[in-house]
Order: sequence, then C-alpha cells, then structure tokens
Amino acid sequence: MKVNAYLEITMKIDNNNRQAAAKVYTDYRGPFLKTIKGALTKDLLIRDEDVQVLHGFDSVENANAYLSSEMFKNDVFVGLQPLWNADPEVKIYIIA
Repeated sequence: MKVNAYLEITMKIDNNNRQAAAKVYTDYRGPFLKTIKGALTKDLLIRDEDVQVLHGFDSVENANAYLSSEMFKNDVFVGLQPLWNADPEVKIYIIA
C-alpha cells in the first residue's frame, strides 16, 4: 500500500516532559500500525519548539477515523494530554 494522506499532530511539550511523550509514542506505535485501519507509517519528529507525530495513511478517511478511534481517545490522548503546554495542532494532508 502507498501513503496517500498524512495526519500531523504538533504538540508544545516542555523538554522535561519529552521523555514521557516519547514513551507514549513508543508504546502505541506497534499497536497503531497493526490495528488501525489504513495505518502505514508513524514517525516522531522533535524540534526545539515542538514535537510532532506524523502518521501515514492509505486514505484521508482512515486518517480522520483514527482521531475517533478507541486507541486515540482512550490511550494516546489520555497519555499525552497532561504533557501539553497548549492544545495540539492537528492537520491532515493529501498527497498530490
């Protein structure tokens, strides 16, 4: 399968909380790739000003559906929310 859409979640997280954020990423990367419909890739991108998780999907529909999934709402969101300095920025891109 080919990546046709990206879900990008950008989070403002203090340096002292980044290890905890990386643990959430690591804990759910495998289950995400194995169980979420259309999930193809998941990468953690770190900059001085923020942390991004870039998810590759086979379709925009599956990228949107992940945001409503039990894994996202009950596990990933719950694990990351206490680490945020502000609400995350969520964007979905279509590959042209």
